[in-house]
Amino acid sequence: MAVTQSASAHWEGSLIEGKGNVNLDTSKSGSYDIDWKARAEEAGAKTSPEELIAAAHSSCYSMALSHGLTGAGTPPTSIDTNAKVTFVAGQGITAIHLTVRANVPGLTQEAFVEAAEGAKKNCPVSKALAAVENITLDAALV
Repeated sequence: MAVTQSASAHWEGSLIEGKGNVNLDTSKSGSYDIDWKARAEEAGAKTSPEELIAAAHSSCYSMALSHGLTGAGTPPTSIDTNAKVTFVAGQGITAIHLTVRANVPGLTQEAFVEAAEGAKKNCPVSKALAAVENITLDAALV
């Protein structure tokens, strides 16, 4: 069964001087202000498409890693993932760096890194972001 999620954005004005907001329509869990400065200079109290991509990637990656570890007979106690998405004006998204720390009883560091790399390759959001050539991973057990 397919599940469709929805978000919407409203924008007013030019790219540099304009402003807008993005709404998480499916969950109704928030409306967030956006503008160019938050995207290309400093976020302040506003979000950006890249921050939303980082949120999507870190959450999807954590789920994919949990699924892979559980399927291999080593379910995690906890997984903490941070995604840093780099945007360069005029070039677009140039890099994504994932940092994952997990507590997985009975798993060696080497086996964890292998599972973490597999999740990076197979997470649906990673696949959707395949056009970003520089996706890196730092994975360690805690």
